[in-house]
Amino acid sequence: MLYLITKALLSGAIIVAISEIAKRNNSLATVIHSLPLTSLLAFIWIYSETKDAALIGRHAYGTFWFVLPTLPMFLVMPWLISKLGGFWPALGVGIVITVSLYILTMRLLEVAGVKL
Repeated sequence: MLYLITKALLSGAIIVAISEIAKRNNSLATVIHSLPLTSLLAFIWIYSETKDAALIGRHAYGTFWFVLPTLPMFLVMPWLISKLGGFWPALGVGIVITVSLYILTMRLLEVAGVKL
């Protein structure tokens, strides 16, 4: 249980740090946020618990494919914020776009025979 709490606190601390840094230096926060910290932590947690390098390889491969449908949201959010009049409407539309792209990605991967 202590291990689970440690994982949660460390993972949450990264998010808090990014949001605090953004208030002072958005460029630095953006660079830190763009790092695949969540993926790296997940790899570390999964490997430390399973010692299964092949599982990490499969997980990394799947992560690659599912990062792709998230990228357009980062490009359209600034435009959506200005066009829709604020953060919350833009976030809502961004989430709908992302979910739609996830569904499309899953279908395309299935058609292409990509095994995750």
